[in-house]
Amino acid sequence: MIDIKRKFKNFGPLEFLVLSSLFYIVTMLIWTASTRASVLQKANDIKSNHKMIVEFVNDEINKCSSEEKKITSWGENCNSSWNSSKIVKYILDNFKLNNPYQIQKPLIQTSQDPRIQAEGKAGQSTDKGIIFVSENNFESDAGSEWIIGTCIKSPCVAAGNNELVSAYR
Repeated sequence: MIDIKRKFKNFGPLEFLVLSSLFYIVTMLIWTASTRASVLQKANDIKSNHKMIVEFVNDEINKCSSEEKKITSWGENCNSSWNSSKIVKYILDNFKLNNPYQIQKPLIQTSQDPRIQAEGKAGQSTDKGIIFVSENNFESDAGSEWIIGTCIKSPCVAAGNNELVSAYR
C-alpha cells in the first residue's frame, strides 16, 4: 500500500504554486480554444458592417461625381455639403447592421474624432462594434475628407483591432 502522507510530506507552497499555475494555464488554453470561433464571428460581423457603410458612402460619392445635379439617397443635393446627421439617420433607417455584442446604442454614430473613438487611448475604453463617422459635414469641395472607423476587439489601440477609412469627395 502506498503511504500518501509520505508522498505529500515534502509538498510545500512552491509545489502548490507550480501545480496551480499549470492548472490555470491548461484551463485558459481550453477556454481560449473553445471561444475562438464566436470571437472571430463577432469580428467578422463588425468588419462587414463597416465595409457596408464605406461602400455605401463611396457609391454615393461616385454617383454624385458623375452627375452633380442628382440627389443623394438621403435627400441632399450632390453638389452641396452633406449633413452627417442625415447620413447616419438614413443608414440607421435603411440598413440592417448586425449587432454582435447586443449593444443598446445605435450602431452608427457621429463623433468629433472617429480616429480616437475607433482606436481608443491607453486606459480609455471604446465601444466595440459601433461605427463612428465624422461629426463634421461632408463638404462639397474636392478633396474633402470624411472618416469612418470602428473598434473590432479589445484592446482597440492594438494593430488590427480597429478599422479606419477616409472617404474623399
